Amino acid sequence: MEWKVVFAPRALDDLAGVVRYIAQNNPEAAERIGQNLIDRALILQKFPWLGAPYKRRAGTRELLSKPYLIFYRVVEEERRIDILRYWHGSRGEPGQELLSM
Repeated sequence: MEWKVVFAPRALDDLAGVVRYIAQNNPEAAERIGQNLIDRALILQKFPWLGAPYKRRAGTRELLSKPYLIFYRVVEEERRIDILRYWHGSRGEPGQELLSM
């Protein structure tokens, strides 16, 4: 049975920002990259433990979708994956902003 994937409002804002930024120069690439980021997160429906534990925040995992990181939390008792943030690797390590859901 597949797990439910829930995108936090902050993750959706991140995704929209990525697409908007790329679309300024290449709308087709923006659509393709946005869809790839969604698809990468949805792979967690079948493989919720695919990403590595994020050592700076207990209970949070990170999944690479180069050059982006997808931060998420596994809610095992509800078979739910909470997508917390999409984060561009060039921004360095996320801080408190990772906490918002």
